[in-house]
Amino acid sequence: MRRLVAETRLAPADLVLPAFVREGAAEPVPIASMPGVVQHSLDTLRRAAAEAAELGLGGIMLFGVPLVRDATGSQATDPAGILNVATRAVREEVGDALVVQTDLCLDEFTDHGHCGVLDDRGMVDNDATLERYREMALAQAEAGSEILGLSGMMDGQVAAVRDALDAEGRTDTAVVAYSAKYASAFYGPFRDAVESTLQGDRRSYQLDPGNRREGLREALIDIAEGADAVMVKPAGSYLDVLADVAAASEVPVWAYQVSGEYAMIEAAAAHGWIDRDRAVAESVLAIKRAGADAVLTYWAAELAARIRRGEA
Repeated sequence: MRRLVAETRLAPADLVLPAFVREGAAEPVPIASMPGVVQHSLDTLRRAAAEAAELGLGGIMLFGVPLVRDATGSQATDPAGILNVATRAVREEVGDALVVQTDLCLDEFTDHGHCGVLDDRGMVDNDATLERYREMALAQAEAGSEILGLSGMMDGQVAAVRDALDAEGRTDTAVVAYSAKYASAFYGPFRDAVESTLQGDRRSYQLDPGNRREGLREALIDIAEGADAVMVKPAGSYLDVLADVAAASEVPVWAYQVSGEYAMIEAAAAHGWIDRDRAVAESVLAIKRAGADAVLTYWAAELAARIRRGEA
């Protein structure tokens, strides 16, 4: 009866699995701050994608960890760069059985760790960065990405990428805008996962955690620029923003349960302080309840398997 009257339910198709792939890795490399998550080799990434397709997940979001980085993130647009190689490999593995998505941001590829190109003063140059995003969009679409995740928080990024794609006839490549991406303390383990070289912070282009209305305003701007979906990130600490965006948006709304949220639950559970399985399911259900149409979570495959067994 409780199941019959439940207002919010999770399905495997609601979940997207973020996955890291490390250039040159022969075996998966564990990420110490994210127990159970690894930097994949190309072979293990293929297997993870095949499992995600079998479980009926909504998609897989790929992040690259290159061996060489430079000021402009040149590996991001190199067809032989790890993210583009991995995208082709995953598409070959799963075909149309899983939506293959890629992170469109420079932070994993720059030697300074910022999401954009820096000017002579060491500040992020918004307009120069948009040109790199246009190039990245075409490279990722050519590699086989079906959804581009614009996570850099540059002004005008959606319009720039959409224009670049449409000009090359890539009208069927979708754009998800990380619209309400906050300058959060919860990204720490992710930076371990991509071996970030960032010094300082990203508060000049990510949102102030105290600003609720700004999150909605940014989402509406991205929708007007042509975003096919908008994102709130992090999810758990910004459920109010997520609910605001979901109530106003005319496109799907996604949310990213970030690395720090994952790590906290895993750490508390490892100490026996909480019921891990219940906490995992509850944390994702809360994000769905607040209005997310899709949730990026590192527990996507585990949760999907539990849902199919009737355990979540």
